[in-house]
Amino acid sequence: MKKLSARRRHPLAALVVLLFALAATGGLYAALAPAPKAQADDSSQSIQITEGKKLFSVGCASCHGAHGQGSSDGPSLVGVGSAAVDFQVGTGRMPAQQPGPQIQKKPGQYTQAEIDQLAAFIASLGPGPVTPNADQYDPAGGDSAKGGELFRTNCSQCHNFVGKGGALTDGKYAPTLKGVDPKHIYEAMQTGPQNMPSFPDTTMPSQAKADIIAYLQAVDTADSKNPGGFTLGSLGPVPEGLFAYIFGIGALIAVATWVAARTTKAKKS
Repeated sequence: MKKLSARRRHPLAALVVLLFALAATGGLYAALAPAPKAQADDSSQSIQITEGKKLFSVGCASCHGAHGQGSSDGPSLVGVGSAAVDFQVGTGRMPAQQPGPQIQKKPGQYTQAEIDQLAAFIASLGPGPVTPNADQYDPAGGDSAKGGELFRTNCSQCHNFVGKGGALTDGKYAPTLKGVDPKHIYEAMQTGPQNMPSFPDTTMPSQAKADIIAYLQAVDTADSKNPGGFTLGSLGPVPEGLFAYIFGIGALIAVATWVAARTTKAKKS
């Protein structure tokens, strides 16, 4: 005990304790401090949000409000997520050209980098569907047979059984899905734009969405080599019925008239 007390009274004891405390503090900081990459990612995200807010103030705030809270001219964007922004702006539907029963697709006004910045700002307002990565919407990762079953069950009532689109009520319509970017199809299922119901991952898993995209790509490429014959636009029973009525029944009437004329002529002779 006397030796320990003597060491405590040693002139260098305080310095040793200080050095030990500094070493312990440095070790704890190194173990618990965020990694440099994470700090860089946070800084990059912050820059995107700032730039996105500038773009939003110029092109979107007049309808959706300065803070995305919505107004009489546009709905609130709080909680719509980055996927909705990427779909609406990427397809040119937003900014809207003019009000109407349905906003139409048109050439986009923003680059993909600007769309990403707008999406980052809107995502910062509240949690929502996130823009998918390439692996999620890659048709190569989907099963077209399963996708066909899912599409006919959930989508064909509006989009037609091969995605050609169709009319709805009050001037609205389900657009054609031919040639649509797979990412935008995936985002539409995520977010449910305009008249479309949403299919979040809790309702339709990511793999099921990829299956549907694979099916739509398959029917797109099959149009030029349809084994069933002329597709009549693949618009369903209406054009098929009209074709049968005009040409099928018309041909039967023509044959019946020809037979009747020949029979009458034979009787007279």
